[in-house]
Amino acid sequence: MTNHHDALLAAELGADAIGFIFAEGSKRRVSPSVVREVVSEIPPFVSSVGVFVNVTLEELHRIMDESRLDVVQLHGEESPAYVREVRYPVIKTFRPRPGFVLSDLADYNVHAFLFDTYSDSRQGGTGRAFDWNLVRGADTYGRIILSGGISPANAAEAIQTLRPYALDVNSSVEVSPGKKDRRRLVELFDAIREADSKKGPLC
Repeated sequence: MTNHHDALLAAELGADAIGFIFAEGSKRRVSPSVVREVVSEIPPFVSSVGVFVNVTLEELHRIMDESRLDVVQLHGEESPAYVREVRYPVIKTFRPRPGFVLSDLADYNVHAFLFDTYSDSRQGGTGRAFDWNLVRGADTYGRIILSGGISPANAAEAIQTLRPYALDVNSSVEVSPGKKDRRRLVELFDAIREADSKKGPLC
């Protein structure tokens, strides 16, 4: 999120968590001062997440403390040793491709694992889905969050296929980078609620 309006709208529609990007070069990057103001206005039951890519621990903790966020999302090549030094609950991102080894997840003691689409040129925000079969069984190692091209059109399929702990959605519900589209957000949450109501036993 980049502004008060979109954050409050997402919370109103049912978001459990709202993310703020601090990564260098991102069109959605926000300052700690803006994030702190937004976080002060969202309901207390909605978690706030700071998204980082390969920053020093000192910088990460400075921004998290200043912004008053709840959870860290690491979207780079952060090691298990790095993760152990983070003072906040951690969501660690992986970008699976053929050959991805699920057992590598065991090295990370984190709040959740997030799976996003692999790209040679960018760390995230591709707007494209990946082969979800690559992460079947990942929930053996902890909570899983599914990202990468999740939209109103495929959110229900994602829920029915992998039963993720959460979905991470961004560009598919925007009219432009950093600006959310109310209609698409409503469609997304409608699709999620419908899928949740139809959950049956896993195959």
